[in-house]
Amino acid sequence: MTVTGIITAIVVGLILGVLGRFFAPGKQSIPIWLTIIVGIIAAFIGTWIARGLGYADTKGFDWLELITQIVVAAVGVALAANLYGRRGVTR
Repeated sequence: MTVTGIITAIVVGLILGVLGRFFAPGKQSIPIWLTIIVGIIAAFIGTWIARGLGYADTKGFDWLELITQIVVAAVGVALAANLYGRRGVTR
């Protein structure tokens, strides 16, 4: 990955975090900074999955890669909300 690719992944990750929060089921009571971090990580993981499956380098816009990243972001936001919500809960 080049420097441009990393910067693009971070910018896309910011957007993916918000989209992941939108598509994740239920209420996510996590701070926005955690949503952004999850989105950035989802951008990298989604690209890695798309390249591994061989559909990351298509002509034009990579819609399948974007959809993969959004799905990864939604799952990541749901997991983060579940884990973040449990902190501070003592039984």
